[in-house]
Amino acid sequence: MSETLEQRAAPAPDGPEQVRAAPIGAPVEGSADEQLPTPTRRANPFRRALAGATEVLGPWARVVWAAAQPVVAVVSGLGWVVLGIGFLATLAGFILGWSELVFLGFVPLAAILVSIAFLFGRSTFRISIHLNPSRVTVGERAIGQVLITNPGSRATTPTRLEVPVGFGLAEFALPAIPKDGEHEELFAVPTNRRAVIPAGPAVSVRGDQLGLLRREVRWTEPVELFVHPETTRLHPTAAGLIRDLEGLVTKTITNNDISFHALRGYVAGDDRRYIHWKSSAKTGQLMVRQFEETRRSQLTMVMTSDSRYYGDADEFELAVSLTASIATQVIIDQVPISVVTDRLALRTHTVTSFLDDTCRLQLAEGTFDTPRTFARETTKRLPAPSVVIIVAGSQLEAQEYRGIQRLFGPDVNVFGIRVERGARASIKDVAGMNVMTVGALSDLSKVMSRAL
Repeated sequence: MSETLEQRAAPAPDGPEQVRAAPIGAPVEGSADEQLPTPTRRANPFRRALAGATEVLGPWARVVWAAAQPVVAVVSGLGWVVLGIGFLATLAGFILGWSELVFLGFVPLAAILVSIAFLFGRSTFRISIHLNPSRVTVGERAIGQVLITNPGSRATTPTRLEVPVGFGLAEFALPAIPKDGEHEELFAVPTNRRAVIPAGPAVSVRGDQLGLLRREVRWTEPVELFVHPETTRLHPTAAGLIRDLEGLVTKTITNNDISFHALRGYVAGDDRRYIHWKSSAKTGQLMVRQFEETRRSQLTMVMTSDSRYYGDADEFELAVSLTASIATQVIIDQVPISVVTDRLALRTHTVTSFLDDTCRLQLAEGTFDTPRTFARETTKRLPAPSVVIIVAGSQLEAQEYRGIQRLFGPDVNVFGIRVERGARASIKDVAGMNVMTVGALSDLSKVMSRAL
């Protein structure tokens, strides 16, 4: 019967935390509140020191290190400590003539020699890691499955399997698996924070029970779990902010469009299709229609991820949820949209790809000097917008919103969303620009409806 497991995923101060799995349903400690770009494993300071020494000693040392690395790699950190104690104790015993110290030095050296026997053997596993589902919303449960099969001609020996999950490490004790047999292990990933959590690679470990020597074999590639931010549905009135089937009328005059503006005298080269014949007959000269230029609705969302403009990490998470809620509604309505942050332009061709990208957003530190510089640099290559929404935290001053608004023309509607957890929902006029204060995700639809 397979064992059900729960994985901790909290980072440790000095590297990846060595955690053991607990039964599904047990309380979860830690959180996956950071973007996790790569799975992490146990660090071996002795191996790092040897590798660093080769860089100092020169090319010949690197050649020696390349030849010795397969052997050195099987010695764990504890193994190096035991080996060092045994060598020093034996050497000191011979120098000082203490037979007792020599004996004490032989004991750890003998333990290393005995441990070598546990490294021999070959496994014939076929291992796969599955996450069900592979995309969840914050707070939903995600279950991981490790399926191990034996395609060999005889039963496997019991071994240990390690699967990194985020910054944690799940360990499984695999029993002997008969020929063509299967074994399944389950683990639950905590999803209390937005993140991209890698699971894998699955690594089988051979070694002694003391952990002096260990030989690893990698069987799979990492798979990713996307923990999407919480979102809320917008009220139809609020969603109408960016809906416009015929486009938005501007003050620019053009000779060819939909919205009629006025008549003027005919000029050589004008399209005859736009001659107004009734007016021409009355005035005795050819009159041509003029139109107000209309633009197709194009929403641009500018969300700063600079930590200077947020009170804390939770305020930033709320900003991500607000941005995701608006953009998701816009994508569903099939209105063109661009979403940019300090370090990432999010994909907006589908809801899934957009939400996947929001999982990778993190607080940054001083990417741009000012919010105006940030908005100018991140939007200068985007299509001309008809509506701009600025999302920032409680530490961004009101005049900064106005500074960003000046980057866009007078025909562009610019709104600001100021995120402050626990604040009362309100709308403030900043030099003719509406800046909405949102303190909770549930307030978004209401405050946007009032702003229209």
